[in-house]
Amino acid sequence: MERLKGADASFLYMENRVVHMHVTGVMVLDPSTMADGYRFSTFRDHIVDRLHLIPAFRRRLLRVPFGIDHPVWVDDPAFDLDDHLHRHRLRRPGRQEELATFVGNYASHPLDESRPLWDMVVVEGIEDGRVAVVSKMHHVAVDGVTGTDLMAQLVDLSPETARPEGADTPFRPHRIPSSPRLAVEALVSRASDPLRVFRSFGRAAVAVGRLGQAALGEEDGPTMARPFDAPRTFFNHSLTARRSVAFATAPLEDCKFVKSTFGTTVNDVFLAACSQALRTYLSAHGEIPDRPLLASVPVSVHGHTSEQGATNQVSNMFVRLPTDLADPVDQLRSVRLETRDAKAAHGAIGADMIGDVTELTPPAIFNLASRLYSRAGLAERLAPIQNLVISNVPGPPVPLYVAGARLEAVYPFGPLIEGAGLNITVLSNMGNMDIGVIACPDIAPDVEDLATGIAEGIEVLRLAAEHEQEQERVKGQQRT
Repeated sequence: MERLKGADASFLYMENRVVHMHVTGVMVLDPSTMADGYRFSTFRDHIVDRLHLIPAFRRRLLRVPFGIDHPVWVDDPAFDLDDHLHRHRLRRPGRQEELATFVGNYASHPLDESRPLWDMVVVEGIEDGRVAVVSKMHHVAVDGVTGTDLMAQLVDLSPETARPEGADTPFRPHRIPSSPRLAVEALVSRASDPLRVFRSFGRAAVAVGRLGQAALGEEDGPTMARPFDAPRTFFNHSLTARRSVAFATAPLEDCKFVKSTFGTTVNDVFLAACSQALRTYLSAHGEIPDRPLLASVPVSVHGHTSEQGATNQVSNMFVRLPTDLADPVDQLRSVRLETRDAKAAHGAIGADMIGDVTELTPPAIFNLASRLYSRAGLAERLAPIQNLVISNVPGPPVPLYVAGARLEAVYPFGPLIEGAGLNITVLSNMGNMDIGVIACPDIAPDVEDLATGIAEGIEVLRLAAEHEQEQERVKGQQRT
């Protein structure tokens, strides 16, 4: 047995009938590089050979009686790959729109907690002979960094595949522990570390104090964007269980060109492109806020937390998105200042904040609060914590292959938080920025317009950078 850390458990307790805490991913593959051509059985054999490399694929969660302590991971003696790996064929013509519809419907259904918390579908019938691997994995078992590590176990550096060492080792699961044993071991866990709650309280108290100072700001110092200071928009209302997704791709080189021209970062460029797209998206629905939107931007803190065994080692910084500005370059310059201040103030939150809050809140109370928040429609009455979540995940810089098929694109989709019906994630992949947008269509329709707008926003910034360099060249000639 392995007990969940507080930071991981928080994603389990947060889940309810409309908040699904799984991460969805889409890998688009070109099977023309497969030695014997595409067959579903080849892909299935590939997964079978690598199950031992991904322990989470054969482990399930058990909740502790009365919520005495966090749930535990245990081997699933009833594990059956056919419960998790499926096959689907798109309706013709199999365009990106049909794939997006399938993925949105797929993401709308939570994972079954009585089984290992993952699922995968091989989608066939995509135009140009492509196939897609669409997957769900619960956030309790994966974050941005560990998700990339997990994907590394499924891919190869060439189309020639070889069975990894240990592929023939039989799976010998331990017996499922009884409820009395779970309760006793939870009590022992608590008793063996009686200061756990006090340490969490101390760190949380210090973090809250620092957070207050950062939010108020100091004279001539950075002022952090504050949670609950977001303007309400049409996509900041109570969620339903439905999800829709959209994809887009932009050249990474364009982002790097804009970055070097204006002295920003690639992430600044992406956030500015999101600001452009969101302004257009809001305007199309009759809304342009008179103040910036507020984005929650996850930040990896791997190696900087007290819970070194936690899968999720992530914190958040809050960034104002200048959707109130019309000029794309003005937006980029504003984002550069915002992220600079956000990074300077981010340390105030502390790497352990999520885990500490979870340790200080009994699991039953945490989950009850999440369910009541949704059922009572509090997202309609309280100020939004943030308008949306925007994540930037590093991906592979070299060509990769899955079961011999070349990996062309990877589109990631994070979970939605109650009251915020949009989540944007970008993953850098071999010279591209693969953009995934997931939404609750009952409050955030036409999500494909937003995804397209982000890619177009990067192109607009590239043209602005070319113009900026041309002006600098002309000025240089005039000086000489």
